[in-house]
Amino acid sequence: MTGAAGFLGSHICDRLLALGARVIGMDNFLTGHPTNLAHLTRHPDFQFTRHDVTTFIEIEGPLDGVLHFASPASPVDYLELPIQTLKVGSLGTHKALGLARAKGARLLLASTSEVYGDPLVHPQPESYWGNVNPVGPRGVYDEAKRFAEAMTMAYHRFHGLDTRIVRIFNTYGPRMRPNDGRVVSNFIVQALRGEPLTIYGDGSQTRSFCYVDDLVEGIVRAFERGTSEPINLGNPIECTVRQLADQVLRLTGGTGGVEARPLPTDDPQVRQPDIARARERLGWEPVVPLEDGLRRTIEYFRPLAAGARATAVER
Repeated sequence: MTGAAGFLGSHICDRLLALGARVIGMDNFLTGHPTNLAHLTRHPDFQFTRHDVTTFIEIEGPLDGVLHFASPASPVDYLELPIQTLKVGSLGTHKALGLARAKGARLLLASTSEVYGDPLVHPQPESYWGNVNPVGPRGVYDEAKRFAEAMTMAYHRFHGLDTRIVRIFNTYGPRMRPNDGRVVSNFIVQALRGEPLTIYGDGSQTRSFCYVDDLVEGIVRAFERGTSEPINLGNPIECTVRQLADQVLRLTGGTGGVEARPLPTDDPQVRQPDIARARERLGWEPVVPLEDGLRRTIEYFRPLAAGARATAVER
């Protein structure tokens, strides 16, 4: 499990262990954090290796699967770490694929809805090729993941490697970093601190938010039942950023209102997954309502918010 100490990676480690798997977690803590894995330190079936996956990966013994989740994944991260983001999407994916091939293992690539860019098709099906600015500031992440998908399919076609690609849409929940720049964590931290919630533009841009437990279930099903074709995983219920802000203020009792700022460059105006393929092939769709997921996430952030500061970039 590369990126094991990240928000998603740590939750996936928990789920795989609960299913009875033995898990080798790998991370270099560039954006992941050891506290996300602290509860697994003494788990008999969990082993952790600190390693940069852009360099050669060596694991002793057999492997059934490689789940490649290593990557900066929030705007704050990939805008501050552009070269590392490109390297993990290219070199890191190459090393993960090489490991899977050497072990005869299945590889699952964590891709992203960002491969669709600022989409001209809505909602976004897997057949849509995207509208991406390759030289814009967000291009380092978008193109890293597009390259990773191309490399994964090349290994599948040329080497016959058993591969999966999941395109992950906005996901939220416990273990998000308070200052990672994602809109849900931004809003919750600001609301709990009594600050205005930062919206960009007029807040009419839309997102679709999937609770982490639902996403992890989709990832496990994709690994077990999917095919080599990319598959969208996300919540198809769309809301505006302003609607999300109003809901967070209501649930937290926040009194700071909202504060508008200019839209960041290449910020997508719409984002909503078409999950027909996931429904048909995996029997999967999200079940946690946004309000329930927000309540759980707010409780996670309550003890952290006093020392945290929301970052003025959102996704």
